[in-house]
Amino acid sequence: MNDTGALTTIKLAWQALNVTLSHYRKAPLQAGAILLGIVLAVTLLIGVKATNDNAINSYREAGEALGQQASLFITPKARGASLDEALYFQLRQSGIQALPVISGVVDDAQGRQWQVEGSDIIAALGTFEQRGNGRNHLPLNRLLAGEPIIVMSDSLHQGLKAPPTLSLGGRTLEVLALADSRQLGNRLYLDISLAQQLLKREGTLSYIALFGEPQRLKERLKQSGLPLDKLNISEQDKGAALTALTRSFHLNLNAMGMLAFVVGLFIAYNGVRYSLMKRRRLLLLLLKQGLGRRALMLALLLELLLLVFIGSASGFILALQLSQWLQPMVALTLEQLYGATLLPGNWRWQWLAEGAGLTLIAALLACVPLYLELCHQSLAQNTQSQWHAHRHRSMHKRLFLIGVALLALTALLYPLSQTHQHSLGLMGLLTLAIPLLLPQLLQSLLGLLARLFPSGLSKYAIADTRELVAPLALAMMALLLALCANIAMNTLVGSFDKTLRSWLDTRLHAELYIRPGAGNMAKLEHFLEQQAPGLAHFYQWQAPFYAKGSGNTLEINLISRDADSIARTTALKTPAQAQVQGAPNKQQQALQTVIQGQALAISEPLALMLGLAPGDKLSLCPDKECKTPLTLPISAIYYDYGNPKGEVLLAQSLWQELKLPTEAVSLAVSGMATSAERAKGAGLTSIAALERALIQELGLSPVQVYSQQKIRDEAIRVFNKTFSITLVLNTLTLLVAAVGLFSAVLMLTQSRQASLAMLRSLGLTRGRLLSMLLLQMLLVVLLTCLLALPMGAILGYLLIHKVTLQAFGWTIAMQWDWLAYGRVVLLSLLCCILAVIVPLYWQSRRSLVSSLQQEVL
Repeated sequence: MNDTGALTTIKLAWQALNVTLSHYRKAPLQAGAILLGIVLAVTLLIGVKATNDNAINSYREAGEALGQQASLFITPKARGASLDEALYFQLRQSGIQALPVISGVVDDAQGRQWQVEGSDIIAALGTFEQRGNGRNHLPLNRLLAGEPIIVMSDSLHQGLKAPPTLSLGGRTLEVLALADSRQLGNRLYLDISLAQQLLKREGTLSYIALFGEPQRLKERLKQSGLPLDKLNISEQDKGAALTALTRSFHLNLNAMGMLAFVVGLFIAYNGVRYSLMKRRRLLLLLLKQGLGRRALMLALLLELLLLVFIGSASGFILALQLSQWLQPMVALTLEQLYGATLLPGNWRWQWLAEGAGLTLIAALLACVPLYLELCHQSLAQNTQSQWHAHRHRSMHKRLFLIGVALLALTALLYPLSQTHQHSLGLMGLLTLAIPLLLPQLLQSLLGLLARLFPSGLSKYAIADTRELVAPLALAMMALLLALCANIAMNTLVGSFDKTLRSWLDTRLHAELYIRPGAGNMAKLEHFLEQQAPGLAHFYQWQAPFYAKGSGNTLEINLISRDADSIARTTALKTPAQAQVQGAPNKQQQALQTVIQGQALAISEPLALMLGLAPGDKLSLCPDKECKTPLTLPISAIYYDYGNPKGEVLLAQSLWQELKLPTEAVSLAVSGMATSAERAKGAGLTSIAALERALIQELGLSPVQVYSQQKIRDEAIRVFNKTFSITLVLNTLTLLVAAVGLFSAVLMLTQSRQASLAMLRSLGLTRGRLLSMLLLQMLLVVLLTCLLALPMGAILGYLLIHKVTLQAFGWTIAMQWDWLAYGRVVLLSLLCCILAVIVPLYWQSRRSLVSSLQQEVL
């Protein structure tokens, strides 16, 4: 009997589903609004997820160009230093399978910079022998003959729309594209001899990759007797270090994708609610004719399931295209910031399952209460009771109280948030609270405005606008969320831009910065004494090291500079109070303790990673085991926006005590003469002339010589690329909200045809009616934008002073960008105007009698 009843319910539900779907054939706009929200939500969520997953997968699987993944790496200890290629030949003679690699940056004819990599082609292809990869489509004879050929992956070739030839380093190179399976990723690949010529680094290597079982390779290296004690030998970590280093970046992208997903769901939910409102009479009629409530509920759930499936499938297809569009931006950002190489991604079916599953769960949680209310209402109930004002006011007050409670909870948890994951959780609470406050705030503000107008059309328009808050609430919530996110992100970007420029003003005190390479510093000093005497010289020493503090050991960059450079270029965040009591200038006193070798200064990112403060002690170790540490107090923490790794700054005396390389890795010069001084025979030269002389006469590569302006331009360029992906996602979220506003206003205006036609029949002209509707919608949008101002500022404050600080270790002075906010408001108002004008134009083509016959909202 139960089985028979269940079967009957399913049959009735199927018949009811056919009836509800036939409604959509007559009103495709309603189905379109629901599908639009689902498609946009899934597109942005899966697009971002696919981009992140492909990037993280690349960290694990990326191998050497044209070759497989290496087991060990031999690298120089000093950053920017090189290896002698003779070491590679000695390794090969010892029977160790090795691959020499050189990489660097080369300028093209238009001044653009390209990251190139060269290796021994035969050795690279030899690592693939066991895997059976063929060598087809690779012109080995031409490459080995030294012909000017540069190779890139098919994906990069298509993405860049690369020309048949490319001019790099003053040479014209033929461009060839290889299959993505060749592990090229976003690298431009050349034969090693050609790469050394372009980079002007003949006889040197960036690193050597070794292949085989790691422990056996280490034993063979010990037995070889090669001088490897002054070099770094590290194991392949399958991308673990890069994954940890970029975790914050990917987490922020996922947060942006989830925000866009929520905004899209708001649009879909608004469409479902509007569709139910328009079909309420039809559904009540079905109940009156004997359709069971369970059957009706099942029919509505099947309809929702069908819409979610269609929307998710369409969104998945668009998400793959979005991922292909976002991939180059993410690749450039990760390459510039972390040196990561991204391989072309592959799509996965589980992304569709995850997107559809998450969308279905969210849709059920949002829509089931509506369905239950509809199915259990009295058959004698007025079909328009849902829109009674007292019910909306009650619901808005409850939402407002929940929002206030979430704001209070966020404020209570704010001091307790110590990691960026916790801070993102706080942002999630704040993001939930902000839209819940909106309907009641709009009602209250419109109520205050109504008191300012006398009786007449203007007072009616304000009162009518208050009635429109309920049907527009979801669209306004989505718009408010997108506006707040946009304001917060623009505030972050604008503030960071000003902070970075200010930091560069302090950090860059010289006019020309030179990295001559290992063993060339003495030659450079002699050249400068002969060609440009009288210049002030500033030195920097650098080496990879380990720091141990609070129980954690991290790989760091150990930095030492001359005393003048430390005093002039170190922008301190906090000096140690205990060491500067009674000092006239606390920062100068803190720096003096560093210069005198009594204490250390550490970068802000390292201080946050290890949980250190001025006055704490830090141990410096030559290896990760940290058996012979040098422990010193921390005198100060300084700002650092140019290095994803932590840095420790110490005096030259401590550098020598640690027995680190005595040769500086870079030299900066200042004191260039003005044109007037050169005319008097001062003997100094211009920056451009000295730069040309260093390249032409000393044989340095352009990437080894940087003017102060060139460094500034490069820093700003990297900064723009770093935030380009987040700004794109932020803009897409705002566009999604704008589409949702358009959809909501379009449906609302269509549903008000009868009431608007009644106003016209009472003598209101078409022009005044259009003006009233425009002003009503613009007023609601404008109030939403005004409310977004303080809420976006709070979100931006949390983003700057918690999330960014904890994720990247960057202290940023918060700056307000009024121009960016004005653009956002203008876009919202423009969307509102279009959303009102379009349905009014459609209505103007209908007869007045036909409009009066429509159901009143």
